[in-house]
Amino acid sequence: LLAAVTAASELGVRVAFFAQTQIQSLPECLQRCSATQNPEGLKKITFSYPRTLEELLQQVASLHEFPCPPSLIIIDRLDGFLRGAVASRHAGFHSGDESRAAHLAALLCDTAAFLTEILEKRGSSSAPCRTIASFLSDADSGQESRDPSATDPILDVLDRYFQARCTLDQDRSYEAAAAAAQEAWHVYLSGTKIPDDLEDGPTLAQEWKLFIFPEGLMEFKCFSYSVLSETANTDLRFPLTVTSD
Repeated sequence: LLAAVTAASELGVRVAFFAQTQIQSLPECLQRCSATQNPEGLKKITFSYPRTLEELLQQVASLHEFPCPPSLIIIDRLDGFLRGAVASRHAGFHSGDESRAAHLAALLCDTAAFLTEILEKRGSSSAPCRTIASFLSDADSGQESRDPSATDPILDVLDRYFQARCTLDQDRSYEAAAAAAQEAWHVYLSGTKIPDDLEDGPTLAQEWKLFIFPEGLMEFKCFSYSVLSETANTDLRFPLTVTSD
């Protein structure tokens, strides 16, 4: 939701936001920064609440029918749609979930590519259309006890379709407690594809530490870059906060 609000209010792009649970109001973390947000920008977000994977597929496939196509497609908790497809059996992921994940990921990529063509033909500065999907694995949700080094088969499938993966791991170390942060997270960006013409441009950070403070301050510390092999302690602070869900 934070990504949707930021994209719509600060970047001015249209967003298609899909979730199974209806959002009644903005979370407190976003209400705190409402003074800096453009109210008109929030109208650029189209909220949809498909209950099943089948409904999600149908709604994504119909995005090209929008009078003003979105430039950002967000799927909140993709894992919930996949689990819902097998809820009649029992909890967790099972054989066949990989194919369902591949079907959805392929549709998202194809839809984004088609919407990009539409936006470019209209001369829109909002092209290309991009996709973001959040995913909570069984191991992260505590439903399974497994080897931390093991890979999630669903994530392996998604990696074949999405250019990058952003992984959040909660940090419960002494450093996090010493910083007086309410929460601390390791943020990793992997699988990023950098165009050849950007190799001499600004470096792209691949690892951060995120501190969330009780007063609503969010601080990023950058540790590594994708182009230059060096470490850094660049601090980025925003009057925002995020939640783990």
